Amino acid sequence: MGYSEANIVDNAESHIITDEGIVVIDFGSQYSHLIARRVRELHVYSELVSPSSTWEMVTKRLTPRGIILSGGPSSVYEDDAPTIPEWVFESNLPILGICYGMQALVHQMGGTVAPSSKREYGHAILSQETSDCILFDNIPKSLEVWMSHGDKVEALPETLFPLAHTDNSSMAAIGDGNKIFALQFHPEVAHTPLGMSVLDNFLQKVCQCKQDWTPGNFVSECTTRIKDQVGNAHVICALSGGVDSSVTALLLHKAIGDQLTCIFVNNGLLRKGEAEAVQNTFKNNLGLNLIYIDAADRFIEKLENITDPEQKRKVIGEEFIRVFEEVSSDVSHAEYLAQGTLYPDVIESETPDNRASARIKTHHNVGGLPEDMKLKLVEPLRSLF
Repeated sequence: MGYSEANIVDNAESHIITDEGIVVIDFGSQYSHLIARRVRELHVYSELVSPSSTWEMVTKRLTPRGIILSGGPSSVYEDDAPTIPEWVFESNLPILGICYGMQALVHQMGGTVAPSSKREYGHAILSQETSDCILFDNIPKSLEVWMSHGDKVEALPETLFPLAHTDNSSMAAIGDGNKIFALQFHPEVAHTPLGMSVLDNFLQKVCQCKQDWTPGNFVSECTTRIKDQVGNAHVICALSGGVDSSVTALLLHKAIGDQLTCIFVNNGLLRKGEAEAVQNTFKNNLGLNLIYIDAADRFIEKLENITDPEQKRKVIGEEFIRVFEEVSSDVSHAEYLAQGTLYPDVIESETPDNRASARIKTHHNVGGLPEDMKLKLVEPLRSLF
C-alpha cells in the first residue's frame, strides 16, 4: 500500500530539516528532480512537494526562503490542469516559475495563456529587455537557453512585465523586478549553459539564502539528529552492502556506536560470494555489530508465482520487515529500524493522486512497509538524492 504525502510527512518527522530552504512545487516535469538537485548543488536545501501540499505540511519540514514552480506537461486552460496553491501567493515569498510554472503563474494572476502557433523545442537565443534585472545580474544580455513548450503567454498580469525574449517568444522571461520572476526556458538543464548563474541569482539576490548546506554540515547535523531521535535505545540497521545502507550504517555507528546492530539478510537473490564479502567488510574490517540471517528459502517461497514487479517489491519489503522484527527480539532494547531510504525513493513511491506526475514505482523501503510494523523508523539519508 503506497503512502500518501501526509503519511510520508508524518513518517519523516525525525528526518525533518528545519533550516531554511527552497520549496520546489512539482507540476510533473521530467526536470522537477533536477531543479531540486541544482538548488542543492548551489548549497541551499530544497524539497520537492506536490501542488496538493498544504502550508502546514511544507513548513513542518523547512523554513521556506523562496518557491520554485516546475514545468509540466499540462496546459493551464485544461479542466484538470494542476494549479498553484493559494499559500504560495499568501506567503509573500519570492517566486520563480519555470515553463508550465510561468504559465500557471500568469494564468492565476489574471494574464492570458494560449496555444502557440509555433512550438518551441531546443536551443534558442534569449535577449534581455533591460540591463538592470537582478535575476540576470552579471549575465550577458544575450545567452543560449533551452526551450520546451507548446503554449505561450499572450497577455501579462498588471504587476508583471517582460524581461527577455527569443525569436519565437516575446515574453520568454517576465517578472515584477523584485520578488516574482518566471522563465519560459529551463535554467536547470545543461543545455542552458548559464542556467546555474540564473538560479544562483534567484537564491542569493532574490531569496537571500545563506548557501551553507554542504555535505560536511549535513554529516554533523545528521549525527546530532540521530542521537536526539534514538536516545539510549538500540537500533537495528537493514544492511545490504550497497552504498545507501552502508552509508546509513556508518553514520549511525558514528552517532551511537554499540547501540547499533546491523542485520544482513540473505534473501536468495544475491550475487555469488556477496554474502561473504559483506560480512567480511562490515564485521571484520569496520568492526560493526553484525548479525547474518539466511532467509533465502523464505523469500523465494513468498515470491513464488508472482510476476508483477510492483507486487514483488511490496512482498520483498514486507518480508524484510518481518525478518527484522523477529530478530529485534534478540537485540536488547531494539526500538528502531534504520534503512538507507533516499529522497527519490520517497518521491517515486508517492501515489499519483498526490502528485502532478505519475508514480514511477514503489520502493520496498517505502511502499513495501507494512502498516502494523512494530519498529520505529530512522532514515538519516531520507532527505538526500
